[in-house]
Amino acid sequence: MATYDYDIGIIGAGAAGLSVASGSAQLGARTLLVERDDKLGGDCLHYGCVPSKTLIRTAHVYHQLNNAARFGLPQPDVPPVDFSRVAARIREVIDTIQVHDSVERFCGLGAQVEFGDARFADEHSITFGGRSLSARTWVVATGSSPGIPPLPGLDSTPYITNKQIFSLKKLPGSMIVLGAGPIAVEMAQAFSRLGTRVEVVQRNTQILSKEDQDMAAVVMDAMTAENVVFHLGAKVTQVSNAGGLREVQFELGNGDCKTVRGEVLLVALGRTPNTQGLGLEAAGVDVTKRGIPVDARMRTSHKHIFAAGDVTGQHQFTHAAGYEAGIVVANAIFHLPRKADYTHLPWCTYTWPELASIGLNEKAAKAAGRTVEIQCEGFANNDRALAEGETKGQLKLVLDKGRPVGVQIVGPHAGELIAEWVAVQNGGLRLSTLAGSIHPYPTLGEINKRAAGSVLGPKIFSERIRKALKLFFRFRGKACIPPQD
Repeated sequence: MATYDYDIGIIGAGAAGLSVASGSAQLGARTLLVERDDKLGGDCLHYGCVPSKTLIRTAHVYHQLNNAARFGLPQPDVPPVDFSRVAARIREVIDTIQVHDSVERFCGLGAQVEFGDARFADEHSITFGGRSLSARTWVVATGSSPGIPPLPGLDSTPYITNKQIFSLKKLPGSMIVLGAGPIAVEMAQAFSRLGTRVEVVQRNTQILSKEDQDMAAVVMDAMTAENVVFHLGAKVTQVSNAGGLREVQFELGNGDCKTVRGEVLLVALGRTPNTQGLGLEAAGVDVTKRGIPVDARMRTSHKHIFAAGDVTGQHQFTHAAGYEAGIVVANAIFHLPRKADYTHLPWCTYTWPELASIGLNEKAAKAAGRTVEIQCEGFANNDRALAEGETKGQLKLVLDKGRPVGVQIVGPHAGELIAEWVAVQNGGLRLSTLAGSIHPYPTLGEINKRAAGSVLGPKIFSERIRKALKLFFRFRGKACIPPQD
């Protein structure tokens, strides 16, 4: 029987890699973790989830200050933003979390951490830093990078991505955002709230194109009211410098040609899996432009080599990467045939209002050929939302034969509110259980209970039920009848 230096080796120390390394080491497997950058944590900690949500919160507070009069308060004279201080706070938050993703912590768990560019020499061995190490099982968790499309002139025009945006030296006076996916719209709103003039150029005819149009429209309307300018259905024809400004020319669907200029050009046009330079061909691992194909057990074309996280090109969320890491540990360490199931995968875009989803939205359900019913409940009917002045948005239930197959929420703290539906959907609970549960009043969470009740209400308060009650208990009907016009 062959012997190897390690039981399991992991390439990449982002969300997926760290989770696999932690689980494997604590379960007694001799674990190697190799990261090409000089710190652990991956894109999420350094250039994604953590800095973006920190910036979004900062921008939200500044926005509230500028709108104090809306809440009956004296309107203060709010000075301009010093972005260097904002960037410093972002760095502080990252550094605090970095302690949890440190070499010392993982060494304490029993995992060996190495830094360098790892490359497969064969299906069991890698080389890096002039060394060669082997493992019985390997996990590729190298994540993804900003996708840079071949737009005319982009290669000769300075631009930034999420890798640079959180460390800008000063707040830009103006910004052009290419793309209108989650990263694009989150950053567009945040910088607009801080005082930057922002224009978004989007090829699709709606923002957040994977979401239902009516839900995405609520986000767009809110951002438009905050002076973000959108150019939808726009095909970029040229990117260039123009007197120290970045210039983007594009053609609209009606044939009109337009030009926008800004101090900073943010490219947020999707993600590209980090598969280059890994020597996957030497290991015999199949790879495509979309990423590394895996089966439901997260196995690549070699059953002892797994892949998890963004590098698979599937569900590019940190929480999906963490979930997939658990699938890998179950299969690679426990040797249990656990399979990934994304039926109840939640996600959230952290604009204001937020847009959160779980399961199928209406667009996806119709694309799958399913006949569904839609039930909506607006935040305008929620007392807590009224008290907080946050009545934009709604909860949208996608029902198949009366059972929810998906839930979307666009409104205040939608990301928190969707968590109750995560429990409902994964627990297989009936709507009657949710509708009959006690929620504290007044809370935004009551919208979940009310939506469930709205589905059940017509059945409970039907003419058939009224007739049955009248028959059995001799009820005499309405005590008050509204006057007719």
